[in-house]
Amino acid sequence: MNTKLTLSIEESVIKKAKAYARTKGRSLSDIIENYLKTLTIGTQTEEDITPVVKSLRGSFKAPGDMDYKSDLSDELAKKYLS
Repeated sequence: MNTKLTLSIEESVIKKAKAYARTKGRSLSDIIENYLKTLTIGTQTEEDITPVVKSLRGSFKAPGDMDYKSDLSDELAKKYLS
């Protein structure tokens, strides 16, 4: 459910933000909402987690020495550069 929010922001910042949103093909509300989601991502409570995600918790144990970024980069390179 969406709720209206009123903010007080400097006019020049709003103009620049709207122009940025236009270049991205998104609404300013969408950009702000997604930004706020990223800020609060670590504050999820147990109630915020869906039952499906709860059921998957603990089903995969990554090795302690796993370098996710390196592995992902290698696999993407294989897929797109080979």
